[in-house]
Amino acid sequence: MKPESDAWQALNRHAAAQLRGGFADRVLRAAHGPQPAAWRQLQTAGAAQLRPGFAERVIRAARAAADMPSLGSQFALSAATAALCVLAVVYFHQRNVAAADERNLAEWRQVVTVAEDFDAGLL
Repeated sequence: MKPESDAWQALNRHAAAQLRGGFADRVLRAAHGPQPAAWRQLQTAGAAQLRPGFAERVIRAARAAADMPSLGSQFALSAATAALCVLAVVYFHQRNVAAADERNLAEWRQVVTVAEDFDAGLL
């Protein structure tokens, strides 16, 4: 046998000696979960803890919390959204116009420089 195989078997023996009897059975039972009869008992015990009408009260409270917004609040949100959109459009339009003006002025400066050089007889 190889030394690592010996070490592995020694580790397995040591770990197995640390476990209490019935460990594998307890693990398998826990992995499978409760049987259907146990679930029914849990559901019965849980239902006994709730007062009558609990489900209706929960539904009623959920419906009350999910009220529709008023017409005024919907209009205010729409107006705020429209104003924000208009501001964004104006901002980007102004920025694009300013950039186009800068490009045009730079091109005209080049034209003026060439025209001045031509008038001076340099070209």
